[in-house]
Amino acid sequence: MNRRPTLEDVAARAGVSRALVSIVIRDAPGAGVQTRARVLAAADELGYRPDARARMLGRSRTRLVGVSFGVAHAFHGDLVDGLYVAARDAGYELALSAATARRGEAEALAGLEQDRCEGLVLLGPQLPTARLVAAAQHLPVVVVARAVRSRAIDVVRTDDAAGLHLTVDHLTGLGHRRIAHVDGGSAPGAADRRRGYAEAMARHGLTAHTCVVPGGLTEDDGAAAADALLALPRRPTAVAAFNDRCATGLLDRFRRARVDVPGEVSVVGFDDSRLARLSHVDLTTVAQDGDGLAALALGRVIARLDGAPVDRREVVLPPRLVVRGTTAQARLDSLD
Repeated sequence: MNRRPTLEDVAARAGVSRALVSIVIRDAPGAGVQTRARVLAAADELGYRPDARARMLGRSRTRLVGVSFGVAHAFHGDLVDGLYVAARDAGYELALSAATARRGEAEALAGLEQDRCEGLVLLGPQLPTARLVAAAQHLPVVVVARAVRSRAIDVVRTDDAAGLHLTVDHLTGLGHRRIAHVDGGSAPGAADRRRGYAEAMARHGLTAHTCVVPGGLTEDDGAAAADALLALPRRPTAVAAFNDRCATGLLDRFRRARVDVPGEVSVVGFDDSRLARLSHVDLTTVAQDGDGLAALALGRVIARLDGAPVDRREVVLPPRLVVRGTTAQARLDSLD
């Protein structure tokens, strides 16, 4: 045959199951003497040669995938939930390792590397690329929600810039012109969201109204950004926040300052986390496909483990806008 013989070919020739062929090839217990001889003869006739890497993995398979995540990220909780569903459907288990205020990402990753994980899914890591590549020398590594410039790393992420285009399009459609962006600093995706905001503002002819305020990942960051915006001589009529937690901090501070949302200022988040969907928050936000990202990430780990061909190193999913109660038509007296 022209193609390389497989375990299935050997099983068909010997008249046994693929699992039984695997047992014989791995020299594992579970096959009788005659069956073992028949399988080895079929393999010899077909010219089957086991892949050394596959045999090595086969001897140590744990069907365990390590996942690192940040407890400060509400959306990471949604991704972990999706990963559990995907792992269950694929017959895998997850080992979780959290980055917290007193346990950094480096420690979280090191903990997973010490476990018997077959592959790693890293949610929004901020570790240097060199550290991620080092981990990928030993295990398949898939990074979610961050672009990584290395062919050693697989990436599954949302088009962050497109999310801000959707936000600005929505707000300009409501008549807003003075639209500010509270950014995410050095967080994964923040640079692309800043770029998307600037591009969209320029596309609508609003470059003169561009206003980027330092922000971050948390409610405290959003509250600090709200204070900065309230101190401006001319406030924006709409704000695009880096994420839902930051947007929630904005909402709280605006309401404490008796600024009507959305009557005086509209607010848009990013992620569509469970926080945004709470009835008392009711946040307009850019939704990421958490289940889709999770399924693709786990599927990529499994594909690497199985030696399956992979077309693209990076998979980018489109976002969508979810309109709720924190955005409204700009007031006529606020327009230029």
